[in-house]
Amino acid sequence: MRLTNSFRRATAVAGLAAVFPATATASPVSEPPHAAANRTPSSCPDYTHYAQKPHEPFSSGPLKLPYMRPSEECRTFKSPAVEKVIEDMKTRIKDPDLARLFENTFPSTLDTTVKYFDPAANLAFIVTGDITAQWLRDTGNQFAHLYKLLPQDDNLKALVKAVINTESRYISQYPYCGAFQPPPESGLKPTVNDYALKVNVNPPVDNQTVFECKYELDSLAGFLKISRSYYQNTHDTTFINSNWEDAMSKILQTIDEQSQSSWSNDWEFVSYYNWTGTTGSLAPPVPNGGNGEPKQANGLVASSHRPSDDLCVFNFITSDNAMLAVELSHIADMLDAERKLGSVSKQVRQYADVIRKAILEHTKTGNGIFAYETNGLGGQYIMDDANVPSLVSLPYLGFLPRNDSTYQKTKEAMFSRANPYYAVGKAFTGIGYVSTGLKF
Repeated sequence: MRLTNSFRRATAVAGLAAVFPATATASPVSEPPHAAANRTPSSCPDYTHYAQKPHEPFSSGPLKLPYMRPSEECRTFKSPAVEKVIEDMKTRIKDPDLARLFENTFPSTLDTTVKYFDPAANLAFIVTGDITAQWLRDTGNQFAHLYKLLPQDDNLKALVKAVINTESRYISQYPYCGAFQPPPESGLKPTVNDYALKVNVNPPVDNQTVFECKYELDSLAGFLKISRSYYQNTHDTTFINSNWEDAMSKILQTIDEQSQSSWSNDWEFVSYYNWTGTTGSLAPPVPNGGNGEPKQANGLVASSHRPSDDLCVFNFITSDNAMLAVELSHIADMLDAERKLGSVSKQVRQYADVIRKAILEHTKTGNGIFAYETNGLGGQYIMDDANVPSLVSLPYLGFLPRNDSTYQKTKEAMFSRANPYYAVGKAFTGIGYVSTGLKF
């Protein structure tokens, strides 16, 4: 499982941003465009090391929280609009500890994770905290709280656009993969992922481009989300270039492939992607030649791994499909509004409608709640994961309203013993996950 410091920060920031909306009114002027390399001085410490100890000044509240932003010259990206929000919110948040938490987390993506950005090349590399790789699903979370500021900061806008273009290239080459090495233009060296060694992946991948090729459906949905979020906040369509069109083509192809049954009408086994650890690998072996449990087509789209990076029990993840249906609808709306790629828009909307219908018809249990995973053959796995996407997050994803009766029943069940990962302790009550550990 992957749960990095960056992901924790991004999730916390998204929540704070929802409570404290951006209020900056900075003019659309930002720092000069950066060169392709040397974003911070070589004397700057690696943030994963810097973050291991608290730094002064401490907040004046009872928690005495440290100031954890890098020094200004060591920040990997600077945004006047972001700084204005921070200063504004510090005057509004009366609790000094909460104000310090906001001050540390809100700019964290820009302060610490932008390892490469070249606006002229329209390329960027955003690391996932303490792991030197770019995850498709994580970038959407890392920038989620910054979209509203894009009209106020041209360089921030260019950065997000470059992220979309970089990920378009990744998906065009390897649509089943979710984590990638730096673009060759960056001059950054690829890193070795010990957990990807001795793992058989089909289709084969180049580890100079791919950091890890676990197929997670929400990675593709995350790319769609960052694309439409950029558009919704800028109304700029210049990100729809040949790379983006190629990526959309590969996404639609992947949806088609992963909507099929494991067995054809002629009883031939159908496999477009498989993944399994071999002898000596840190990754686990996967049954059925790396394909996992068989599935029966019903309109849902399969995934090999969950948003947590862990293997599925059954390959149709309800919440992943819900996120995909929502984001496909947004993409179709965007293309229709701009009168672009009409045939693509039509296909995208058809998939969105089919997936939504399949969720409502094929993922409910006998007692009227959503199962976390299904296989189209009667198999249902009842649980939820403290993650996004998840069953509890369905309204946040935009799939249904909070007052939906099936959602209400599902949420009640997930916060009970019906969910094997719900726990009640002396200090905390809530949903955990298999890798959280029983003692927590």
